[in-house]
Amino acid sequence: MSNLILTTEKQGVFTISLNRLDKKNALTNDMYKQLCQHFSYSEKTTSIHCVVIQGNESCFCAGNDLNDFIQCSDNDELAALEFVKVLSEFTKPLVAGVAGAVVGIGTTLLLHCDMVIAANNSKFKLPFTQLGLCPEAGSSLLLTQKIGPNKAFELMVLGNIFNAEQALNYGITNQTCQPNELLALTADVAQAIANLPVESVMTSRRLIRQANKVALSQVISDESQAFSHLVNSQECKDILAKFLNKVR
Repeated sequence: MSNLILTTEKQGVFTISLNRLDKKNALTNDMYKQLCQHFSYSEKTTSIHCVVIQGNESCFCAGNDLNDFIQCSDNDELAALEFVKVLSEFTKPLVAGVAGAVVGIGTTLLLHCDMVIAANNSKFKLPFTQLGLCPEAGSSLLLTQKIGPNKAFELMVLGNIFNAEQALNYGITNQTCQPNELLALTADVAQAIANLPVESVMTSRRLIRQANKVALSQVISDESQAFSHLVNSQECKDILAKFLNKVR
């Protein structure tokens, strides 16, 4: 299980690479727990000045492993929701490099990143309502702030797919590139951030994000309660079971 997420640490940059490529990097409960540990380690380690999260040049993340949602019960603590909390409270610069499938949490986690590089083969999708679920990771606030409530409704309720150029126009990403350029470009951006004066970068990041801090915390709490209720509903479990039977 440990090789499903790979990490490297070099010159102030800590790189987290999702490595469940046969499942398009769909995140399991165990993977979420590992991600929480990696972010906690990065937060505490003073020599780390920037964190990267990526897949490879063909796939970033297809969202949650739906089997975990089917199997959860009212008493279960979803590791995904703990990861969202850790992500939202992370204080160091975070850079993402995305390609291919960028689905669900694969997209919403980008709203917490400071720089996002997207290969032009990226396909973004937020299939919450199709699965009987609701927005998570503060996306009902963060995405709405970027694109307004009508467009946010289109993406998060209708679940329309959008491409790398649209993601750039929406302000979700910073730039696009060719797939074979993605990992090197992402590493260069992260290194440029890591090379800057550390206290100045951390202070600037905090100031940029502080106006949203209280509201975001409340929104994430509200979303998590609603998500936990919905994922345990019979309607959601029936939808997920039908979807999984179709793809098998």
